[in-house]
Amino acid sequence: MEQDIAQLNSLALRYADKMDQLLAELKRVIVGQEEIMKKLIICLIADGHVLLEGVPGLAKTLMIKTLADALAASFCRIQFTPDLLPADITGTKIYDHRTGSFTTQKGPIFHNFILADEINRAPPKVQSALLEAMQERQVSIQGETFPLDTPFLVMATQNPIETEGTYKLPEAQIDRFTFKLLINYPSIEEEKIIIERNTRGIVIETREVLTTAEIIEIQRFNQRVYADETIEDYVTRIVDATRKPADYGLDTEGMIDYGASPRASIWLILTAKAHALLSGRGYVIPEDIKAVAHDVLRHRVILNYEAEAEGISTDDVIDEILAIVKAP
Repeated sequence: MEQDIAQLNSLALRYADKMDQLLAELKRVIVGQEEIMKKLIICLIADGHVLLEGVPGLAKTLMIKTLADALAASFCRIQFTPDLLPADITGTKIYDHRTGSFTTQKGPIFHNFILADEINRAPPKVQSALLEAMQERQVSIQGETFPLDTPFLVMATQNPIETEGTYKLPEAQIDRFTFKLLINYPSIEEEKIIIERNTRGIVIETREVLTTAEIIEIQRFNQRVYADETIEDYVTRIVDATRKPADYGLDTEGMIDYGASPRASIWLILTAKAHALLSGRGYVIPEDIKAVAHDVLRHRVILNYEAEAEGISTDDVIDEILAIVKAP
């Protein structure tokens, strides 16, 4: 086992160096938001998807486009609107009157990186079409099935301050996202740099630092990162505490309507492995679980009106769970 761990550590160090190059390139182009970019890379390594919540103008589009450019991958931005149709995302068949046959017109979902901008502005049928593609990694167009490109990552955005003309994502669909990240305003120093770049004609071109083939290789290695049985037990107890808070003596008992799904357990392990990989380790430690717990559980733990009245957030509940559930 020690020899296997040593080999995993060696590979993890090599891949961590590549990921450091990728993060450095993102930081060269994008001012601030380093933590969000790191979490985006973790999600990419774990082969998941991201729901990003924040007000407009915080470089969300630039972030994922820069990531795609740094990997020489294809990128598409889809602006979600109330009149959008599922076929506008997945594609459709078009009749060619000259040949008397139908040809398949693939939609924008057939790219490596997708920005689903303001996903809650589109009706449920359109949201479902996107989320089904995220889950199945394939699209059916009028009876014909097409696999999606790899790597494949969807970053959907939501504006937290607007509710008019929006369609709230159902819990069953929001569960498809690996992470829910909250993006904040830049600092004063960062804002000065942003102003300089955008008012003085300073253009920084993204350089290709990795290939999609290397990312796929790293994603496959991530599955091999070692998570001990004690780590799996720890994750199981964390998720169980969201479902049965009374059993763990949580102060917020009675404020949780629904706990996290089994997807939470899976993504806690996979993203913790990715966090360990970024740290140059081929094995998971409890700190890796804690580092990703909020992002994995934030949108999966549903609080009731009582919690809202008390001013208690989902992050507060997760903090309490991590404090009470003993780490191995």
